[in-house]
Amino acid sequence: MTDRAEIIPGLIFSSYLTARRKEKVAFLENNILVLQVSGRFVMETANQTFTMGRGEMLLIQKNQLGEITKIPLEGEDYQTIVISLREDVLRKIALEEQIEMNEKYTGPSGMLIPVNDYLHAFFQSLLPYIRHQEEKIANTVGILKVREAVHLLLNSMPELKKFLFDFSEPYKMDLEKFMRRNFHYNVPVEKFARLTGRSLAGFKRDFRKIFGMAPRQWLLKRRLEEARHLMEKKNKKPSSIYLDLGFESLSHFSHSFKKEFGKTPTEWVV
Repeated sequence: MTDRAEIIPGLIFSSYLTARRKEKVAFLENNILVLQVSGRFVMETANQTFTMGRGEMLLIQKNQLGEITKIPLEGEDYQTIVISLREDVLRKIALEEQIEMNEKYTGPSGMLIPVNDYLHAFFQSLLPYIRHQEEKIANTVGILKVREAVHLLLNSMPELKKFLFDFSEPYKMDLEKFMRRNFHYNVPVEKFARLTGRSLAGFKRDFRKIFGMAPRQWLLKRRLEEARHLMEKKNKKPSSIYLDLGFESLSHFSHSFKKEFGKTPTEWVV
């Protein structure tokens, strides 16, 4: 059983399940604050791996790709509460509090947050909203809750100001290095462009200069090459790798593999 509920549209979510599940996080557009109510949470990004257990809290920076594994533990199901710290809300807070940030945040892209009595009580205050999901809750309540979370975070860790109020555009990063590390994520080319700090036209132009082909063509070829490597060298089964390599279905993977290498994945590993 698995369930992901949107408690307050676009702002507060609850995730619950009773079986281990791995899922791609295609694109984290906003900063998010996650409280682990029960079970174990593992998130892997290109640069960091985070693990949380009951009662722990994680702050994750916007504009990232990642993969989450949700793990129920013996005697307890898996449950998280997620707050989306949307940029429009953070900008309003910055204006009202006269917070001016003129430099880009360059620290860790995620961090475990020490939970004090105030933060613990804050998340406890969200439980009634989760227990009564059938009731409609005004968006203004969600915004108030996000504001409260931001103020409690700053009160606990003033140094988070640079993290939360960085409204700069993603800087233009090393495209080749980024794509070789993140090719397996099934996200649109437009998202890859944004994550590397480029317009779509600029991304396609730079991409062709580096790789000698269009982004979609290279992504498919690179994923298929990785699939062949995993099957030949790691004895991986086609059914266990196609999702992790960005293919939407096993049939799509099999068709693409046969078109590229002349055999289906199953025929290749026989």
